Amino acid sequence: MRITLLGTGGPRPDPGRQGPATLVDVAGLRLLFDAGRGVATQLARVDVSLLEVDAVFITHHHFDHIGGLGDLLMAAWNLGRTRPLNVYGPRGTRRIVNTLFDEIYAADIRFRIREAAHLGAPIPHPAETFRAYDIKAGVIESNETFRLEAGRIEHGGHVLGLGTDEWNAVGYRIEGDGRSVCIAGDAVAGLDLEHLAREVDALVICGYLADDEMVHDADRFVSDHVLAGGPQAAHIAADTGARQLVLTHLRQKPAESIEAMAREIRAIYDGRLVIGQDMATIDV
Repeated sequence: MRITLLGTGGPRPDPGRQGPATLVDVAGLRLLFDAGRGVATQLARVDVSLLEVDAVFITHHHFDHIGGLGDLLMAAWNLGRTRPLNVYGPRGTRRIVNTLFDEIYAADIRFRIREAAHLGAPIPHPAETFRAYDIKAGVIESNETFRLEAGRIEHGGHVLGLGTDEWNAVGYRIEGDGRSVCIAGDAVAGLDLEHLAREVDALVICGYLADDEMVHDADRFVSDHVLAGGPQAAHIAADTGARQLVLTHLRQKPAESIEAMAREIRAIYDGRLVIGQDMATIDV
């Protein structure tokens, strides 16, 4: 199993980090988790064709996690992909993908289909190739070599009083090649995260702020209730017995804060630590 951190940034534009996106190679599959800004280009940079991605999984619908989804799907279509590619995510994912095709890119799609017919090389509508599915907690796929399970994660919905009709976030547990990994997204402790991350070989989770960056009440509120900072992620990894902690979704910060974050985490968690950088690969 191999993890490639395609994008380790967050909502703030950061020239050093693209939007959240993680590629997992497992059991002969290439699975993409989240599709933040620049994801299609990042895949090209690691020499992965858009024709090779086997499925896309979204953790939640904050713009930084889906900002590159339309580009990813339309670029794959433009490259001639006709092999089905499914997009899975929490409630609302299907509506988002349908809106991309029916509204946002409708004129582009009409143009390209008409152009292809004019040139004598008809192409299918992208909706015939790319299908989206709203998922609930539970096993999505399980066979002799591979298992993928989704579960609910806490990402601010409870503290903000948002019901499941208004806000949903999910994490994923992937097992294959004798290894396991949890893609937690922008989680704090709670709901199904303990189950998804229990004794995994790698926990990939947000580490937005170092402790020395939490200088305002708003910073502490975000780290405690919305998306984990470094110390919170360390506690989650220690409590679940994760063998390796991989931090992503990092706010732009100087090297000194990265080093401080590493020290804070090592005081809490004694497993292997990776503070993510774009294009980093981790063999699990």
